[in-house]
Amino acid sequence: MQEIKEVKVLVADPSALGLFGLAVITLVASSQKLGLTSGVSLVIPWAIFLGASAQLIACLNDFKHNNTFGATAFGAYALFWYSLGFVWLIQNGVFGEKLAASADSKQLGFAFLAYLIFTLFMTIGAMKTHKVLLIIFVLIDFLFIGLVLSSFGVMHDFAHDLAAYSELGIAIFSFYGSGAAVLNAHFGRVVLPVGKL
Repeated sequence: MQEIKEVKVLVADPSALGLFGLAVITLVASSQKLGLTSGVSLVIPWAIFLGASAQLIACLNDFKHNNTFGATAFGAYALFWYSLGFVWLIQNGVFGEKLAASADSKQLGFAFLAYLIFTLFMTIGAMKTHKVLLIIFVLIDFLFIGLVLSSFGVMHDFAHDLAAYSELGIAIFSFYGSGAAVLNAHFGRVVLPVGKL
């Protein structure tokens, strides 16, 4: 009879990197929504490398942790930022004026609606984590509500502001969450509390 050995590979908690990526892209993207900056040309690199790639790395490592919730969250939002980066490239004519001219923003509204549905059930899952992560998910809910309404032309000004301020809030809490994940693990004690649920 052949003996089967199980090998466990130790992998560091990837949430600090994933939350940092989320924090950076939402800070940069919210600056445009809030009118502090203009255009998306210099938002795109941060969307691809921080919003998307950093969260994708976190996703793959959370799978190694057997953390379905974390891997799904980081993976889904990584793919969101890759997709949104592509959308901005299309809208800015990188793939030709014909493609840019034929873009229908309502299709983007349906994509945002899909992510709103996803985020709502992930918010329920976040109730089993900690307060900081739950706040981030609630703010992402409000971000997608704003994006959906704005894309469909419903209460546009209110929806735009809701999305902008929610996105800024996501950045602030994600920076805190990332800092807590790094410092608490590094010092082996609670340096930045995240609040037990």
